[in-house]
Amino acid sequence: MTGGELTLGAVLARLEEREREISAQAEAMREQITQLTARLDELDRAAEEVRITRKTLLGLPDPQPSAPPAPKLPDHPAYQQITAVFNAADHPLRARQVCEAMDLPVAPNNINNVRLKLKRLADRGILAETEPGLFTRPRPQSPGNQPYRARAR
Repeated sequence: MTGGELTLGAVLARLEEREREISAQAEAMREQITQLTARLDELDRAAEEVRITRKTLLGLPDPQPSAPPAPKLPDHPAYQQITAVFNAADHPLRARQVCEAMDLPVAPNNINNVRLKLKRLADRGILAETEPGLFTRPRPQSPGNQPYRARAR
């Protein structure tokens, strides 16, 4: 054998060295795969938690708006009498009808005073003025239920 030739022992030694290198690389790759698999499992769990949270939130009922505080009735006893008249009434009333129900003399001064009180109660939301001079108790609005409006023809 000449100096450039490899002996069987040298070839075997090189193969053994190459096998160790490949084994070391394979072991390093296995370790990376183990780490990546663990990270992938973490991401899958996080994604599943997000899906469950979204499904739970979508299943919740829509929050109802909080009811506004009840309007405060003025202290004057006439306002209490007027609200008592409307609590007993089953239809809208005019100032003259309220005067009659309160046993007040039907005089222009009394009608005007009652009309002013009715307007104050309407401004506070205790009564509703459905058309000029016609008052009633406001109907409670359910969410999404808008008052009826006739279409223009």
